[in-house]
Amino acid sequence: MASRRAGRSADSPTFTEQARRRQLIECTIDLISTKGYPATSLSAIAEQAGLSKAAVLYHFSSKDNLTRAALDHVLEDFTAYVGERVAAEADPRAAVIAYVRAMIGYQQAHRRHVRVITEMLLDDHGGTRLKTPGGHDTAGRWQTLADLLAAGQRAGSFRPFDVRTVSLAVGGAIDGVIGHWLAHPDLDLDAAADELETFTLNAIGAGGGGRADR
Repeated sequence: MASRRAGRSADSPTFTEQARRRQLIECTIDLISTKGYPATSLSAIAEQAGLSKAAVLYHFSSKDNLTRAALDHVLEDFTAYVGERVAAEADPRAAVIAYVRAMIGYQQAHRRHVRVITEMLLDDHGGTRLKTPGGHDTAGRWQTLADLLAAGQRAGSFRPFDVRTVSLAVGGAIDGVIGHWLAHPDLDLDAAADELETFTLNAIGAGGGGRADR
């Protein structure tokens, strides 16, 4: 019985198991976003879900596995949101604008998810230093933008530049604005997104920028 259950959970979890895992991931996201990563224990997650600690361990063998699953869920959702909006644009300039807007828009609408990312990837010194340098660029985020920029260069829409350097610079600018917004919620994030769009378009030599040009 135990071996069949273990094999099924690892390879093809049942509908009930999938639903329970989703519940546990959402509870974990709630706790990390409100109480912080250190305070998000297995016991706290179990209490939030209305389950025993043993039941949590049935689905996730450790806190690390569960919190990593929560982070993966957030990052997958984030990536899909941005990807869908970029894919809807055929023009290189419009695709880059869509990327910048989606990066800001998702985080503006999913503050809980942003908190999970920062709690999981930053240290506890005021959330200002990465636990693992470069670890915030999960799933090669810079590469996604670099690919868009390279496509624009091939189409003759952008000036010549090193796409990795510029994509990292744009990503850093977005992170900086979001970081300030998290600490200072009074920041007008819509206006900041306008400025980031203009900043990006000027950096790549696409010209124009700002809502008045669209």
